[in-house]
Amino acid sequence: MGLLTPARAEGDRRRYGPDDLFRVALILRAKEAGFGLDAIHEMVTTRDPEVRREVMRRQRADLVRRIARAQTSLTLIDGALNCDHRDFTTCPHFQQMLREQIGDDAFHTPE
Repeated sequence: MGLLTPARAEGDRRRYGPDDLFRVALILRAKEAGFGLDAIHEMVTTRDPEVRREVMRRQRADLVRRIARAQTSLTLIDGALNCDHRDFTTCPHFQQMLREQIGDDAFHTPE
């Protein structure tokens, strides 16, 4: 994908320097942070710092959305595990949590 452009030494061997090591570290951390290869490519190949910042802003917004969804899921799971009923699917507290998360309208049948 052109993410690395190491210098070439004799025999067409790649020669990696400190800048390449930094770039590899950036690529690995970006992947761990959820960046797609296209976003990583855009970020490391542009010479425009504002483009890099925009890539980071988009990734941050996506990460905030994913964290919010994960937190909602964790709350639902905790609610099921903390239910006093033998079967959490019949627990009124758990059912109320579902209504609040999904929307009360989803539980009504159309007339």
